[in-house]
Amino acid sequence: MEAASTHGPVDAKRHGERQALFAGSTAGLVYVSCFPDRPTMRKFLADLAWETEAWCASYPTYMIHLNGERFLGPYS
Repeated sequence: MEAASTHGPVDAKRHGERQALFAGSTAGLVYVSCFPDRPTMRKFLADLAWETEAWCASYPTYMIHLNGERFLGPYS
């Protein structure tokens, strides 16, 4: 999980870096960009990587899935 408003969202570069960092992991990975609210998320929306999730603290029971072969699941 990335606190996108302070560290930046999981963009394509970060996604690749995280994949390399956790390459030896046997756990399924889910990459989530976290935002305090939708207006903040809107600022970063174009930069979010495919096959990641976006979550807003102002709507804690909802998550946005950015395409991919699975919904809210680890990718191999």
